[in-house]
Order: sequence, then C-alpha cells, then structure tokens
Amino acid sequence: MSITTPLSPDELARACADAMWKEDNASRGLGMEIVEIGRGRAVLAMTVKPEMVNGHGIAHGGFIFTLADSAFAFACNSYNERTVAAHGNISFIRPGKLGDRLIADAREISKSGRSGIYDIRVTANGDTVIAELRGYSRTIGGTMVDVARPAEASSQG
Repeated sequence: MSITTPLSPDELARACADAMWKEDNASRGLGMEIVEIGRGRAVLAMTVKPEMVNGHGIAHGGFIFTLADSAFAFACNSYNERTVAAHGNISFIRPGKLGDRLIADAREISKSGRSGIYDIRVTANGDTVIAELRGYSRTIGGTMVDVARPAEASSQG
C-alpha cells in the first residue's frame, strides 16, 4: 500500500493495521476482529468456540495468549516499523468459557529505539479480567505501508 498524503498518527496506525490484517491468516482464522487501533494501542476481540475449549471445559490458554499476542502485534506495529515479539509473559487469572467474548486491550508502556514494552489485558464479556500479558517488542527493519513525504508526492505529480 502506498500513501502520498500526510497521515495523523492514528491514521497511520490504522493503515498499518489494515496492511497487517490482510496477511494475518492466524488472527482472521480464529475469528478475531479489530475493535480499535491507535498509536501504540490495539483492541482485538474473539469469541471462544468449541474447538478452543480444553479437557477442563475452559478456554485453552494458548488461544487466550494468541489473542493477547495479536493485540500486542497490532499495537507495536502501529508506528509503521516492522516489529515482532521478543518476549512475552502471561498470567492467567480466571478461566475463559465457551461462548465468552474475549477482548484484548494492548497499550504501549515504553518505546525506545528498537525496543518496546506493552501491557495487554484480556477480559471476558467486557468486565472480568482473565489474563494479563506483558510483551517486549523489537523492530526488525522495514515498513508496513509506503508513505511518501508531501514534497516527494508533489514532485512525482
């Protein structure tokens, strides 16, 4: 995707999310949806389906982690710098259940150079906190979208 008009930070974050979403077969395949995107922030949702429930009859932690990780990915890629997870630590607080609508809210805590720290809270049905993830990111080079500076855009006219 190439963009030639100046974008606000939130518009750039949205353009990056749109570009990532097109290629994110994992998140789309699990039925996730993007609820909100902003600079250093992302909110994603997913409903716990029967194939996501473990032998205890609760949401498998791997699916909860995947939702949190996807929100983390969209938040840390909102600056148009290709960024990946370097480390993540999750604490499961309460179980998710079949049919629960899970919401993962990722917020940037710190960003310096190539490294970032993000906190992701996962709630069930809007208010019950079921997990907290702290993610550490690392930029790897490259961009999500091509953004031409206004001077470049007008000279190519």
